[in-house]
Amino acid sequence: MAHAHRDPHGPHDPAPHDHDHGHDRAPHGHGGHHAHHGGADLDWAVLAPLLESQAELSAAVYEQIMAWLAQRATGEPGLIVDAGSGPGVVSGLFARAFPKARVVAVDGSAPLLERARARAARLGHADRFTTVAGELPEALDQLEYPADLLWAGNSLHHLGDQRAALAAFAAHLAPGGALALLEGGLPARYLPRDIGIGRPGLQARLDAVEADAFTRMRAELPGSAAETEDWPALLTAAGLRPTGTRSFLLDLPAPVSDQARAYVAASLARLREGMGDALDAEDRATLDRLLDPADEASVHRRPDVFVLKAHTVHTAVRPA
Repeated sequence: MAHAHRDPHGPHDPAPHDHDHGHDRAPHGHGGHHAHHGGADLDWAVLAPLLESQAELSAAVYEQIMAWLAQRATGEPGLIVDAGSGPGVVSGLFARAFPKARVVAVDGSAPLLERARARAARLGHADRFTTVAGELPEALDQLEYPADLLWAGNSLHHLGDQRAALAAFAAHLAPGGALALLEGGLPARYLPRDIGIGRPGLQARLDAVEADAFTRMRAELPGSAAETEDWPALLTAAGLRPTGTRSFLLDLPAPVSDQARAYVAASLARLREGMGDALDAEDRATLDRLLDPADEASVHRRPDVFVLKAHTVHTAVRPA
């Protein structure tokens, strides 16, 4: 990672970072206030609390990721860009992990960026934090200086032409600068295979529905281009030198905290509302019971709720 000798204006942030599809149950990053996802328009301002909750639950994992990135760096980065920052939870963690760096959050959603700025002020690093509003990757052209570290946390898959977007990300790196790409991993698990109601294996069937919705979302994006998701190969094609891939586990065993339980309930409710029609009647009825706070079998009350998810990060550097 190159050491920056300059003072940036600051980027933006696309929404989570939930961000994660197979992604995360709620999208992590994107490039616009309303994104098309699985055939439905997403209002990222409405999703903000869910995005924040997911990122906050995963804070320990992001801290592990940042420690790993710091170990691989040649020096402390001067400018860190969070491309698709959403409400800025991860941006704030970067500011804490790299106390000498300036952090720019880039996102297409003005309401999410407003939340990011408010968070930075609450955490006491507003003097090192700026935002850039606009669609990725074009919004990166507003950066005053190239990035020493560019983080794209589940934001790339919201861009139609991922190959072109990676080339744009690479072009905004300083010589020796690093790109860290969070994509892939494994879907979250919240419940045992057999939960005592309905047909066993509900979450596997939800994953299949989400995977189909994700494929449709990708196909409907402007300029969508199909790509084999060989991230090191795509990073190489962007003119970068891949330096490693590592997965990090979010493991919150039962019994979970109230915050984790609320997040699970919100995630399943969003699935029920947005994709429930793709499930059979028995699975819909099971989901309805899981979401009914008055039902002893609901995720609001059952003791076996947990959160288990793998986040995979791919890194590459721009040759000096």
